[in-house]
Amino acid sequence: QVQLVESGGGLVQAGGSLRLSCAASGRTFSNYAMGWFRQAPGKEREFVAAISWSGRSTDYADSVEGRFTISRDNAKNTVYLQMNSLKPEDTAVYFCAAASGPWVVVGSADFGSWGQGTQVTVSS
Repeated sequence: QVQLVESGGGLVQAGGSLRLSCAASGRTFSNYAMGWFRQAPGKEREFVAAISWSGRSTDYADSVEGRFTISRDNAKNTVYLQMNSLKPEDTAVYFCAAASGPWVVVGSADFGSWGQGTQVTVSS
């Protein structure tokens, strides 16, 4: 089992930037892919981005492609989500998640461990 703790959320104006961090403990961090999901009020949880165990492969939702960047530091057991050009529709609780295996996956069912979430609010 992996324990995940997100940080870095907050309130930002449209067009601004935030960087989310997710610290992992438990399983060997470099053995598994990581992902970010988000859930807005009244909506289903949706995929945002994922990164392979090595960091060499990534995938993004169309809605964030070109604005968000996922990265990881295996020496620090941490995954990041750099969010630029934020829009009000990016407002949500953001969750990091650990995949069951090392390769990029995008379905929530492929992630076995989840953080508690961090709130991101983008004002217009």
